[in-house]
Amino acid sequence: MQQSGVARGCELVISRFLLDRSRPLRRSAASNRKGLASKYAVARFVRGLALLLLLWAAQSFGLALSARAQGTSPFAKLAGRWLGEGRLGYAGGKTETVKCRVTYVVSEPQARQTIRCATEGDTVEVQSVVTHRSGSINGTWRELSRNWSGELSGSVTANGFKVAIRGAELNANMDIIVKDNRQIIEIQFINSSLIGLTLVLNKG
Repeated sequence: MQQSGVARGCELVISRFLLDRSRPLRRSAASNRKGLASKYAVARFVRGLALLLLLWAAQSFGLALSARAQGTSPFAKLAGRWLGEGRLGYAGGKTETVKCRVTYVVSEPQARQTIRCATEGDTVEVQSVVTHRSGSINGTWRELSRNWSGELSGSVTANGFKVAIRGAELNANMDIIVKDNRQIIEIQFINSSLIGLTLVLNKG
């Protein structure tokens, strides 16, 4: 196994200390000079070792934080309530403003999502239950006012999620991008009078 830079540094400091301790002093030097030289060697050793131990502790703490970050659930950053609006596009070129409220309740390895959206003439409420495992997500969805339902599947990406929504009445592909307290949802509808939906949501 290769030694770390900190471990090699510790060996160097200890070796230098032992060398200083083994180096004979001239007999002509005063006895107090010998004592001062010994104290200086010890102080230099302690300072060097303390610095290396501090570096080692910082390095270990950084590795621990990195490991914890890598093990964080992909749903953790979604938990809570999100509010925002976007645009809904139709095949004929018409667009409508959509206002939405999205809530995520996370209970590992599962997340429950509730989406409530409203346009000038319609409302939609969708509930989904999604589970993640090894970078993949799977679950079910249900639109309450129309009693539509289906399944969803997808993957965790570097910036969020890529999801395929499938059902007897509705099929779509969805991309979710999460950055800090902002979430962007892009939906492309398949074989529908709807073209797409773009939402920009803020947490809080």
